[in-house]
Amino acid sequence: MNKIYIYDSVKKEKVLFEAIEEKKAKIYVCGPTVYDDSHLGHARSAIAFDLLHRVLKNNDYEVTMTKNFTDIDDKIIKKMYETSRSLEDITSEYIKAYKADMRELNVLDNTIEPKATQNLEIMKDMINNLISKDIAYVISNGVYFDTSKDSTYGCISNRASDENSQARVEVNTEKRNPSDFALWKFAKDEDVIFEASFGNGRPGWHIECSAMIEKHLAYKNTAYQIDIHGGGADLLFPHHENEAAQTRCSSNQEIAKYWMHNGFVNIDGEKMSKSLGNSFFLKDVLKSYSGEVIRFYLLTAHYRTDFNFNEEDLLSSKKRLDKLYRVKKRVYGGASSTVNKEFKEKMINALNDDINTSKAISFIDEMIANANDKLDINPKDKALKKELVSNIEFISDVLGIGNSDAYSYFQFGISNEEKTKIEELIEKRNVAKKAKDFDTADKVRDEISALGISLMDTPSGVVWEKV
Repeated sequence: MNKIYIYDSVKKEKVLFEAIEEKKAKIYVCGPTVYDDSHLGHARSAIAFDLLHRVLKNNDYEVTMTKNFTDIDDKIIKKMYETSRSLEDITSEYIKAYKADMRELNVLDNTIEPKATQNLEIMKDMINNLISKDIAYVISNGVYFDTSKDSTYGCISNRASDENSQARVEVNTEKRNPSDFALWKFAKDEDVIFEASFGNGRPGWHIECSAMIEKHLAYKNTAYQIDIHGGGADLLFPHHENEAAQTRCSSNQEIAKYWMHNGFVNIDGEKMSKSLGNSFFLKDVLKSYSGEVIRFYLLTAHYRTDFNFNEEDLLSSKKRLDKLYRVKKRVYGGASSTVNKEFKEKMINALNDDINTSKAISFIDEMIANANDKLDINPKDKALKKELVSNIEFISDVLGIGNSDAYSYFQFGISNEEKTKIEELIEKRNVAKKAKDFDTADKVRDEISALGISLMDTPSGVVWEKV
């Protein structure tokens, strides 16, 4: 049985993954606050944990992948008053947009996608439980968690306070300790209000995740509620620290056995085109590049490292992905056999080693070079072609790339009007060929070539791509 190693953010080292329940993996990843379109940081996190999902599945784990939507927050409320729209109207729009973006990136569907507003009762139950233990207390503006009551507070991030984080929080002299945080915020004028026995208002951010894990995922009578908790590196403190404290004090369990965090995305404005500008929004990048190209680019760096996003490197990365599709074109329409055993083993070993995508992609580069050399010598090698089809299917399964049609991939960026024109010219050429009017057929082909389009006649019809 293959062993899987992951980097635990708390232990700060690679550790052997050992599931709480054999061959099952319960994962919770902090999702977006849905008040705006998704950005490259969301894409990075989604792809990082999608890889974890795929790697575990490839190792025959039954994966419960959970990602929440924070649909009640100061930023959402601010947008409500700026736009005169309802909370549900705003959040449903951006949840829909986020899911569409994730499909473009070929991110697998989550098993569970809880929303904060649909899990208020469990939040209130947890808060009441903490109040009954005097771990939470009520003051004029809300209910707060007393961090001094948690003897291990700070063990997740290895720090119990952060001056920068605290500086952003309004100083409240009623709090027992400066590091105490809000579990529930009492209603202000014109605020979004939910009823609660301890005072009407709305939940704090941290309680949302603890409550949703408790309700939807938690193992009972075990040391840990779930196997892996994930998110961006910026969430380690105070968000994940506070989540862990709430759960620990409420249930006498640790919230997660392992903690995983992905690195940041930085934009290099000097190397971004005018079309992209310095936009951090994913929708803007998707206008110029396919989701698969963006996904592959983000895969080229290890998920834990910070990523410097620039268009120069994006184009270089695309050329690297193009090579995989050139091989896919050479085996176009062929049947599959079985994946090359050595190739599969090397790929699995790389990905089982804390999702080492850089190493895995280097093995793909090696496979592509060898495939082209062999096909140049013997273009009709059926056994090799079948194996290559299987290899590409395996790559698609574990990395989420290479699954597009070999010709459609090279058609990205061509408008529907242009596609219609090309298809009409192809049909005109087909009619001429059928009538044995080869002069007309050749002229039409030249007309198509002048549009920057390359044709290929195959047994299943004519396929084309942008040169």
